[in-house]
Amino acid sequence: MAKSIHVFTVLTLINCLLILSPGSANYDSKPDNFNSLSDTTEELDEDELQSMVHEKAKYYRPDEWSDYLVWIKTAENNPNKCETQSSLGCFKSQIDNDLVYWMDKGITLQDIETSKPYGVHYQIINHQLYRQYDCMFPTRCEGIEHFLLNLIHKLPDLEMVINVRDWPVTVKGDSRMPIMSFSRDDSYNNDILYPAWSFWSGGPAIDQYPTGIGRFDLLTRSIVASSPPWNQKTEVCFFRGSRTSADRDWLILLSRRQPDLVDAQYTKNQAWRSIKDTLGYQPAPTISFEYHCKYKYLINFRGVAASFRYKHLFLCQSLVFNMQSSWIEFFYPSLVPWYHYVPVNESNFISILTFFKENDSLAASIASNGFQFIKKHLTLEAVELYWEHLLMKYSQALKYKPKLIKSYKKIVPKRKP
Repeated sequence: MAKSIHVFTVLTLINCLLILSPGSANYDSKPDNFNSLSDTTEELDEDELQSMVHEKAKYYRPDEWSDYLVWIKTAENNPNKCETQSSLGCFKSQIDNDLVYWMDKGITLQDIETSKPYGVHYQIINHQLYRQYDCMFPTRCEGIEHFLLNLIHKLPDLEMVINVRDWPVTVKGDSRMPIMSFSRDDSYNNDILYPAWSFWSGGPAIDQYPTGIGRFDLLTRSIVASSPPWNQKTEVCFFRGSRTSADRDWLILLSRRQPDLVDAQYTKNQAWRSIKDTLGYQPAPTISFEYHCKYKYLINFRGVAASFRYKHLFLCQSLVFNMQSSWIEFFYPSLVPWYHYVPVNESNFISILTFFKENDSLAASIASNGFQFIKKHLTLEAVELYWEHLLMKYSQALKYKPKLIKSYKKIVPKRKP
């Protein structure tokens, strides 16, 4: 017969791990329920007890957890957290960096002609907006034109090529073109970043948003209103998304092995043909952004390009884990890792998740920081201001005066119903 041991003994061992944890708020303090454990007299099989100890301790990594605390403290002391800066102050360096080459070289008519096959050609002449007739994604063009029309009275004559596809165009090392894209692989592409059309219209279409996610201001209100208080959120890391990349597979498989840690499932996308495309399981139903807010931990992956969901996740006031990637949108560089979000990869994810489950106040603090950043700095007013500063500086790089192409379509504001 296996030896038996009192529950008190094993729970004392488990709690000692917590007391010695570098993530504890007070290393000398005992857990709130420590004294009550001595009242427990129920006996368990030794194998069961060993399993309990190992399950609690196997993700405890003293050196790694000490590193996390150092990184959090360093992030807290980072002077560039955008807490006192204006939104333009936060994002201006991105515009300056994107345009530094063109401000030095200048943009010629030949540069624009070379770029035209890769995007939608816009002209602003005498405070009027014109566009080539064809736009591959009309609602995406509409999302861009909303902001251009709001600014039209401020802008000088200029012309630009805006890429409305998901994938960026230019490649570092090749001949450069002054093309604007909503995202890029910062290690590979040179495209000039602009705020995605989906702030107004034309985001990905899913069941809950059949015409595409958009009107970020309206979604912000809805998501924030649906978020429960921190202590009422489910303590599981949550993910729903289609299999746009096999990079996400490990999380889905981890969820099947350890559903107490992760609830991650693949949904169906247009490329879905069979359960092979969702790793042998039927696709999960798509869900709203508001539903995500039930969970304390959310994880973001890049998709075909940068992820449209990323900015929405912060609005849940949950802790956002971001799978490390060199893909960015215009606002990503202003987010401070370990202060606004937590960077993760496949190898450290469980260790980091466990750390934050054992250090709940740190998780809540970072979640709040990320939420405050997005709510303050990703407003429609901030997006419009970014467009204004981007185009004003871009216009200074033009080395010629644009001439109206008479066959182009004049874009006017839509009449309000």
